[in-house]
Amino acid sequence: MFYSKNLLNNNNLKHCFFSRKNGVSKGIYESLNCGIGSNDNPGDIRKNLEIVSKIFNIHTDKLAIMNQTHSNKVLIAENLKNSGRFDCDALLTTNNELALCVLTADCAPILIYEIEKKIIGCIHAGWKGAYSGIIENTLSELVKMGGSLSKLISIVGPCISQNNYEVRKNFYSNFMTQSKENSKFFIEKNDNFFNFDLRGYINKKLADLSVFKIENIAVDSFASKNEYFSHRRAKKLGEDDYGRCISAIKKINL
Repeated sequence: MFYSKNLLNNNNLKHCFFSRKNGVSKGIYESLNCGIGSNDNPGDIRKNLEIVSKIFNIHTDKLAIMNQTHSNKVLIAENLKNSGRFDCDALLTTNNELALCVLTADCAPILIYEIEKKIIGCIHAGWKGAYSGIIENTLSELVKMGGSLSKLISIVGPCISQNNYEVRKNFYSNFMTQSKENSKFFIEKNDNFFNFDLRGYINKKLADLSVFKIENIAVDSFASKNEYFSHRRAKKLGEDDYGRCISAIKKINL
């Protein structure tokens, strides 16, 4: 488990970037796999979500979990009309009853808190979502809710490092088409392959939007086999599936 130093002492919040430890799943899903979309035993996933919900002192039906598709879609979660699942890649709320959750296995989980209007949010930021505007769209919605970016705390959680994020030349070319400044997020390995800095790209996006209170939990999901699930590591090892770590944030009724 990892916590934000900027949020840890805030009495209005509970949050956590959970590792893969201290759950009940077996095999490649060992052990706190919260990936409802994985092929893990559904009963074990439910038990893992119960473990998470107990830490937040809520029932599992108060975990707001997204059906993530690497989109740029943001939703405001004021209730759980759709049984706790939201078709989006970012959530915002002022609701004290809900824990907003993001599932990752190399993509970056981002937790945010607007300290004046008490708005919380979570963002699933892989390269596709970050490239297509999930961060910009989320912060735009936050402002529409009355929030201020100058009052925003943003925490980028564990994700794959540049050292382990190899991409092909066409990937690099797409980012160069978006902006020549994106070259700073790539290291050329040879004529056909580059290494991409997802965390750096996300941080630049946040900074460009005038979010200056940015914290990073600089843990590499790919390299931390015993701590974090990793889609790319599973693929490299020839495994047919992988677990997902969960990160969550919730307001507290005082």
